[in-house]
Amino acid sequence: MRFLVRLVGYLLVAAGFIVLVIDGARSIANALLRFTTVGDVLAALLHERYRLLGPMIERDIHPLLWDPVLLSVMQAPAALVALLVGFALLWLARPPEPRIGIVTRR
Repeated sequence: MRFLVRLVGYLLVAAGFIVLVIDGARSIANALLRFTTVGDVLAALLHERYRLLGPMIERDIHPLLWDPVLLSVMQAPAALVALLVGFALLWLARPPEPRIGIVTRR
């Protein structure tokens, strides 16, 4: 299980750096600072289902989860979110610390 969490963490960190480079190149080319948001990424991945995401969460889970919480996350830069979640997963799946004081010789 730890392997899968670390793999997803590394993939998210790599995706975060890729999006950061793309955003940097786009910002330099346009001479305007512009970031790809999480909402833009989800709209590109989910297509028509992205429009149904808000009403589904408001109806099935809770209306306050969508409006203040998830809409704020949707406006966050995708690179920042991917890097933070990736590093958090890598931190959670780190190998356990060696125990001090245990005799390893037999």
